Amino acid sequence: MASSDSHMLKFPDHFLFGAATSAHQTEGNNTNSDWWDFERKTGTPVREPSGDACDSYHRYHEDIAIVRDFGLQAYRFSIEWARIEPAEGFFSNAELAHYRRMVEACREAGIVPVVTFHHFTLPRWLDAEGGFLSPRFVELFERYCDRTARALGDLIGWACTINEPEGAGDAGWVVGVHPPGIVGDVQSMWAVADNVFDAHRKGAAAIRRHTDAPVGVTLALQDIQYVDGAEPGSSPWENNTRVSDRFMEASADDEFVGIQTYTRIVIGPEGVRGPGLQPDKKNDIVETDWTTMTGWELYPEALRGTIHRAARISGGKPILLTENGIATRDDPKRAYYIDKALRTVHECLQEGIDVRGYLYWSLLDNYEWSGGYQPQFGICAVDRETFERTPKPSGFYLGKIAQSRALTREPIAWPQMR
Repeated sequence: MASSDSHMLKFPDHFLFGAATSAHQTEGNNTNSDWWDFERKTGTPVREPSGDACDSYHRYHEDIAIVRDFGLQAYRFSIEWARIEPAEGFFSNAELAHYRRMVEACREAGIVPVVTFHHFTLPRWLDAEGGFLSPRFVELFERYCDRTARALGDLIGWACTINEPEGAGDAGWVVGVHPPGIVGDVQSMWAVADNVFDAHRKGAAAIRRHTDAPVGVTLALQDIQYVDGAEPGSSPWENNTRVSDRFMEASADDEFVGIQTYTRIVIGPEGVRGPGLQPDKKNDIVETDWTTMTGWELYPEALRGTIHRAARISGGKPILLTENGIATRDDPKRAYYIDKALRTVHECLQEGIDVRGYLYWSLLDNYEWSGGYQPQFGICAVDRETFERTPKPSGFYLGKIAQSRALTREPIAWPQMR
């Protein structure tokens, strides 16, 4: 449990502070994936294609150096399946060597590599046979995890199998903002959930054959709050909750559960109240003092509800906060969000919940899926033409907390605070 003295709120010595990215959102030119095609389809809900992204495929040394220079201890990034297995059954030794060099670069910089094996995208050849709905998806994912972990497993710090498995079916078949872009097919959403659930279990077992690192799944958990007598319904957010609960209930073999929380969803008898958590949209969303560039409510305290929920449902499984952050052009607002979020985490630690680390999303202002490049989550800006990285004060603020493993007792101010 975390301790505190009269001046500071202390975090445990083993607590990891870091930042996160994903391959498709930062690498650039992921031309063999389903997303590369989806971004360019006629009538796509995607604002703009990913293109060169942040050119992190070539500049990952710069990114890892930024993590180090901020004073952070961990870097979460993902492996791109479409690069590792560009054609069915062909595994690229060159690409496996590329990702091994990334993990080695983290280790050389004193950074713990948190490696995600699947972050939304699929190889084009797998998408052509149904993607997540393919009857072979589970076995193909297990084989991919086995080959990749065999190449990298000895250097991995933490292994995440699948990023936000709830969104695989919901975003692709109900909301329609991910491939294949279908709207309202709830039956397929549940079929995808079944496939992804089995893929996680078998993929995790395959990874464990080649590493001693803790293995788990990362779940998108929003703090759903029912008010004024509202009863649970079947909104996309509530269905996502049911999928993530299933993963947590069955996590007995996992060494941790990853949590990714950004805001809360307030539901009254009439439905979602306030800004809620809207799907990515092509149209501009106007940021206000109490909403973000994605239109979400500014509510970093949402971590309290999701941490408690994960601890309860998983039976006290260790928790790694694999994503938490805010899309804003106002960097002092980002620092305020980080400060408030970490105070919430500290409270949960004081209550005896086993939280192992906090990874801010995102290290870079990167490609945000259907939202394109408009949302700015990064603690480091990226020039869209030159790819020059410019660290932001909020990143150094997070790094200061990481280095001291402590927060001051007085929260930081933000000019627009009520």
